[in-house]
Amino acid sequence: MSNSEPLLRVEGLAAGWNGLPVLRGVTFSLGRREMLSLLGPNGSGKTTLLRCLVGLEAISSGSVVLEGVEITHRPPHLRHIGLMSQEPALFPGRSVIENIAYAPLLRGRDERAAREEVGRILELLHLEGFEDRRSDQLSGGERQRVALARTLAARPSVVLLDEPFASIDVELRAVLRAEFRRVLRELGTAAIHVTHDREDGLFLGDRVGLLFDGVLETVGPPQEVFDHPPSARAARLLGYNVLRDGIGWSAVHPSDLRVGGEAPTAREGTAWAIGRAGRETLIVVSFDDGTRVELRTPDPPPGLEPGGRVRVSWSRSVPLPASPGEPPE
Repeated sequence: MSNSEPLLRVEGLAAGWNGLPVLRGVTFSLGRREMLSLLGPNGSGKTTLLRCLVGLEAISSGSVVLEGVEITHRPPHLRHIGLMSQEPALFPGRSVIENIAYAPLLRGRDERAAREEVGRILELLHLEGFEDRRSDQLSGGERQRVALARTLAARPSVVLLDEPFASIDVELRAVLRAEFRRVLRELGTAAIHVTHDREDGLFLGDRVGLLFDGVLETVGPPQEVFDHPPSARAARLLGYNVLRDGIGWSAVHPSDLRVGGEAPTAREGTAWAIGRAGRETLIVVSFDDGTRVELRTPDPPPGLEPGGRVRVSWSRSVPLPASPGEPPE
């Protein structure tokens, strides 16, 4: 396999439950040392896709090729793909080092070599001094670090991360995701990260894909995907408002909306809700056609109360492709 070829190729992958399709012809590739974020709402098929890749769910059609070898029908333990789920699922009653060393020892590595490798991973994840602690003595963030260390100790070609930060407190999320990204890069391990959180997805991915109803709608660099949402549902997932613009629809980011103004786009509406969100004021406005938008402004307009009339305008928007089957919400 040449360095120019992708590490992982997924072609036309389809899967379903009880005759109902869950994944519909998903195709993408993963480069060496690359992190791919797959962003989608709950129920879009993200977890099913990872379980198909690791061999825990059967696929109805398509192929999975790793390092030039088709592994579509190989059992999970022969795929060299590691899966880290949202819940760490550490071995109860065992120490941190026993949890992490389990895979290399199971695969026949001698104890000294396994402990040296485990020590390196512990250092990378700032877990020195935790070797003898039991899993029930760890915080949520520490448990996630140990779970990643255990996954990496098995030396997988690809690591699959299934919403690993979803149950972590907000104040720890930024630190933990930065550490995960750093460690994967230092080890040169390719990864696929699935999430419904746009900030996690855009921050972690070298490329980002958007998955809806089992269909991979687009894949590209994070900024390109964010700047050019391919559909109304993609725009909403990425945090945009979706507004009628002439005969079509456009995506407008909350930071590009403002109260007042005489731009051609200006329109009247009712302030449905107003409140502070940190250093900004969040205003939800319902236009007379029923469209509801969110805007953020440093200071609340004087005298504006919920139920009051307000004029909203914007000067920047992203035209959206026509999607006849997708009525705006």
